Amino acid sequence: MTPTSDSTFLRACSGESVDHVPVWFMRQAGRSLPEYLAIREDVPMLVSCFRTDMVVEITMQPVRRYGVDAAILFSDIVVPLKAVGVDLDIVPGTGPIVAEPIRRAEQLDQLRGLEPDDVASITDAVKGLVGELGGTPLIGFAGAPFTLASYLVEGGPSRDHRLTKELMYGEPKLWHTLLERLATIAGQFLRMQVEAGASAIQLFDSWAGTLSLADYQEYVAPHSAAVLSAVADLDVPRIHFGVGTGELLGAMGDAGADVVGVDWRVPLDEAVRRIGPDRSVQGNLDPTLLFAPTELVHARAAEIIAAGRTARGHVFNLGHGVLPATDPDALARLVDFVHGS
Repeated sequence: MTPTSDSTFLRACSGESVDHVPVWFMRQAGRSLPEYLAIREDVPMLVSCFRTDMVVEITMQPVRRYGVDAAILFSDIVVPLKAVGVDLDIVPGTGPIVAEPIRRAEQLDQLRGLEPDDVASITDAVKGLVGELGGTPLIGFAGAPFTLASYLVEGGPSRDHRLTKELMYGEPKLWHTLLERLATIAGQFLRMQVEAGASAIQLFDSWAGTLSLADYQEYVAPHSAAVLSAVADLDVPRIHFGVGTGELLGAMGDAGADVVGVDWRVPLDEAVRRIGPDRSVQGNLDPTLLFAPTELVHARAAEIIAAGRTARGHVFNLGHGVLPATDPDALARLVDFVHGS
């Protein structure tokens, strides 16, 4: 087995010197790849996330096609909730739907701790992937407590997160108990992935950008910090990413991240200023730019690479996930451009 410790991706995460800027893409494992669409045909999302063979194959597909510097485990942020018995499903075109939204204290009992047998098929996939990937690191991931809570409280995706914030402001004791439970589950899930062989982790807080900095620090940051601290002793880089979190970047780093992911709304050099000199950054090309002419894509990528040089370390990525209609060849060309810059 080829060690990953000297990989460009891990070196950039740790702020060590690299011979090229490493690159991977959020939601690279699927979405736009024809080989992904073929293997997923007639297989529900959550079914595929618990099938070892499909997790391995889908995770490997973009690595084979693009030559990215890291693989991201094919999964979904609600997988550990499903694994502990929460009645939910991922509806195509909508997202996670929870059968009975959690809004009362007596409903919290279903959020028990995650046991190894709950996700054995997933950790088996991680072990298999480590063997296939060789020197390419595998990134494990989990959803952050706030985003998981939002789905559980709202019952599905929400534009304004009204019910979530109503619970957060109106019943703070219940809110913190809910997030403590979710932080425990997420931390256990990340730890199991790393112990199975993942070389890094990313904590996704997709909806944290709906919060003010003060509310984030009071109601959310301690719980995200608990998740990140759950793997602090395992000596793997911890990436923390959210959407629309320009005002939260410093606080997200302070929660325990080694690398802070930045979406496309904040220039990367400004993000570096907000995050500080002690952490690496990841990002941050607008995913919709991949539909623009190649010359413009590469010009914007060059600007991001230049801005990234002001950071301790820089991992090139999009500012959010790959969009389903993205041309795989555009991603392949972007990888080649970044590697050659």
